[in-house]
Amino acid sequence: MKILSDKNNLQILHEDNHIIVVNKRVGDIVQGDKTGDKPLSDVVREYIKEKYSKPGDVFLGVIHRLDRPTTGIVVFARTSKALSRMNEMFSNRETKKTYWAVVKNKPKEAKAELVHFLKRNEKNNTSKAHLKEVPDSKKASLDYTIIKELQHYTALEINLHTGRHHQIRAQLAAIGSPIKGDLKYGADRSNPDGGIHLHARKLVFTHPVSKENIVIQAPVPDDPVWNAL
Repeated sequence: MKILSDKNNLQILHEDNHIIVVNKRVGDIVQGDKTGDKPLSDVVREYIKEKYSKPGDVFLGVIHRLDRPTTGIVVFARTSKALSRMNEMFSNRETKKTYWAVVKNKPKEAKAELVHFLKRNEKNNTSKAHLKEVPDSKKASLDYTIIKELQHYTALEINLHTGRHHQIRAQLAAIGSPIKGDLKYGADRSNPDGGIHLHARKLVFTHPVSKENIVIQAPVPDDPVWNAL
């Protein structure tokens, strides 16, 4: 997919009057948090304000998030109508999300569905995947396919069926295949940029206003492992 704009640490993949879609980079936070770091939402607001010479505050709705070390597609709403409709679509699982992940340990099966019960630990901000239901756990499912075997790693394509906290990271760790660079979930070393090799690659959804079918695909980060794909 063509990048419409790439400046001020902002790769724009799609833009219209109601939504704007960005390719998030490693380290970006989607929304402000306790770190006080400038969030991607503020960068996008500034971009819109400057491009369209908008006076006053710019409306921008945060629809969903990606973990800080993760890269890929993030959609923002430019109108309140788009925000409410997109929120509904995401909560009703009416979008199709595809991720790419690079893991050190090749999964035993080339293709499989993973079903776990995830229990979140607020203290250390992790989720643990259990094979059977435990108190306060939520069912999580995804399917993966091996798409390429690299020299030292294996690349997977993942389709999410549910949207749980750290779901892909926790479920892949549970089968002994933690994501490259993901120390929190058992990787043996970190990546130099502090990120992990998990990328929100593709998103398919119905436009909240025009109702057309939108297909977004995000280029992977520029590093030797991703480039090998």
